[in-house]
Amino acid sequence: MAYNILILGASYGSLLATKMLFGGHKITMVCLPAEVEAFNGEGARVRLPIRGRKEPVELNSRDLPGKLSAAGPGDVNPSDFDLVALAMQEPQYRSPGVRELLDAVAKSKKPTMSIMNMPPLPYLKRIPGLAAEALKPAFTDASVWDNFEPGLLTLCSPDPQAIRPPGEKINFLLVTLPTNFKVARFADDKSTAILRQLEKDVDAARYNPGDGPIELPVKLRVHDSIFVPLAKWAMLLTGNYRCVTKDSAIDIKDAVHGDVEASRSVYNWVMGVCEKLGASANDLVPFEKYAAAAKDLVRPSSAARALNNGAPNIERTDRLVQLTARQFGMAHPIVDRTVALVDERLEANRKKAAAA
Repeated sequence: MAYNILILGASYGSLLATKMLFGGHKITMVCLPAEVEAFNGEGARVRLPIRGRKEPVELNSRDLPGKLSAAGPGDVNPSDFDLVALAMQEPQYRSPGVRELLDAVAKSKKPTMSIMNMPPLPYLKRIPGLAAEALKPAFTDASVWDNFEPGLLTLCSPDPQAIRPPGEKINFLLVTLPTNFKVARFADDKSTAILRQLEKDVDAARYNPGDGPIELPVKLRVHDSIFVPLAKWAMLLTGNYRCVTKDSAIDIKDAVHGDVEASRSVYNWVMGVCEKLGASANDLVPFEKYAAAAKDLVRPSSAARALNNGAPNIERTDRLVQLTARQFGMAHPIVDRTVALVDERLEANRKKAAAA
């Protein structure tokens, strides 16, 4: 069965969309006017490294079985779609136009899958015993999530790493770490069945680069445990947020391997927070596996780059984990220092913007 899928966001969104197009689905991406023009005019181009092949493979959405189009936030009606995916960063959902569209998504009662690093507040309400209201200070504007039903919102961990390289067109995406998207089931079986069909479609995808059909990396994996996507928390706090320095940014590789024992301490502590929430060891990723992958992450994180570029708001998964841990009487000095440093950098950016 072919689904009609709405994706808010065109960076990570184009990677997920391209993989799902192999199943013949119709996908509409909501993005900026220049992006709308580029995607509708030339399609989405995604370059993927393939194990065992010297050269990467470049996919063009126009060559795939499904149909991809792009539109502005005011040009779509969420009620027309079977599934909605949220692929923007958390601060963007309070933007004019996007905020109204997100609220329309909530009121449509359509199953919605977030692929943000920052779990939406309604998803956190699905975790038994967690005081979700106490986590609101971690959000740029928690009120944008008010009308969502927790059971109709799920989280997909954006583990694949991808960038838009400088000098390339805005419809081009380079995958730098071709790992899998890991998504938790919805509360009901009917909505979860959509995810399981998409998982099968992505698994079955084959592409012929000219010398015969090959299997492609970056799968969609559906999990019964709502804690599996939270495995990304330890990675973010060990690597991504520790890229932030007082006046610049370092690569994720250096953040993790500059002091491996400090990294291990942060990582295992965050895993302990997840286990307090109810996660099992099988839901999480061991430090050694992450540390090995981090050796290939030779750019600063998007959060660190955004701070360097003067962003007044970024996703605050660091603060979210800190606030969650406090509910269990847990704290870690390195995490506390990281949160304080990010606070400091954001405050400086806001003062600079106000003075401009």
